[in-house]
Amino acid sequence: MRAIWKGAVSFGLVSIGVKLYSATEEKDIRFHQVHRADGGRIRYKRTCQVCGEEVTYDDIAKGYDLGGGEMVILTDEDFAELPLTSSRAIDVLEFVPAEQVDPILYNKAYFLEPEGSATKPYVLLRDALADSERVAIVKVALRQREQLATLRVREGVLLLNTMLWPDEVRTPDFGFLDEDLKVRPPELAMASSLIDSMAGTFEPDAFTDDYRAALQEVIDAKVEGREVVQPEEEEAAPAAAVDLMAALKASVERARAARGEEPARGAGEPTPISAARSAQKAAKKAAKAPAKKAAEKKAAAKKAEPAKKAAAKKTAEKKAAKAPAKKAAAKKAAPRKTA
Repeated sequence: MRAIWKGAVSFGLVSIGVKLYSATEEKDIRFHQVHRADGGRIRYKRTCQVCGEEVTYDDIAKGYDLGGGEMVILTDEDFAELPLTSSRAIDVLEFVPAEQVDPILYNKAYFLEPEGSATKPYVLLRDALADSERVAIVKVALRQREQLATLRVREGVLLLNTMLWPDEVRTPDFGFLDEDLKVRPPELAMASSLIDSMAGTFEPDAFTDDYRAALQEVIDAKVEGREVVQPEEEEAAPAAAVDLMAALKASVERARAARGEEPARGAGEPTPISAARSAQKAAKKAAKAPAKKAAEKKAAAKKAEPAKKAAAKKTAEKKAAKAPAKKAAAKKAAPRKTA
């Protein structure tokens, strides 16, 4: 690691020389903007909107916009005159219980390494801080800005956490906060049971960045000229439940099943949501039954109609066949009657 800052921790009348190192690093996969046709890097020029000329870094200053087109220009000399007397010191202000510091205030983390002969006072502060079960509230100037921070012990090293100032934290302003919403005791008890069933010990190494791993696989496949193996699709999220209590019960049973625990008593009994779904299915079946019978009757009628026509045709043919015989018999009988 490379030290990004050197200074001293001011602890009462004790001064401890330290080096500052970034304690974290982003693992995001970074890309360059390139020309799609030939892969050439895209470069941006720093040009002035007024004169249109390209500007070098030496000619760039900081400007504060007053609005209405007015700008106040600040140079490096202006910043040098600011009262940052603690520019190379980490001043310990007080020691407080760690739980009193809201995690939302934490910003960036840095390791502190003792420099030169400062190892012994460094270890003394580290051990005393660990025994006190408190964190030190300090002020430090980094990158030309004074910042509030904490000092605590992590894995035998002093860790500096820079913090946001209180006025940099927004106040939540949402409509539901003004609504008078009541949570029923059974729902609260079931939610607490769900939390208990999902309780565990936090192990950061158990979690991975699946998106970054998949993206790296795509890049490796492109480099090696092979096909990308598509990852298995994750299980679809369940649809929103119509009954909160039933959803909580189902969630508890699911969490217990994931842990290999036996379901609670009555787990096989229908819940309000399952009963409602069963009722809906029964209603759909009942609605479909008359329509099905009508369709069957219609189909039977259609089937019977050709048979009926065939029978009528057959009867007509028989009648037609009998007619000549009947006439002949009548003709034969007529002379006998006259004689």
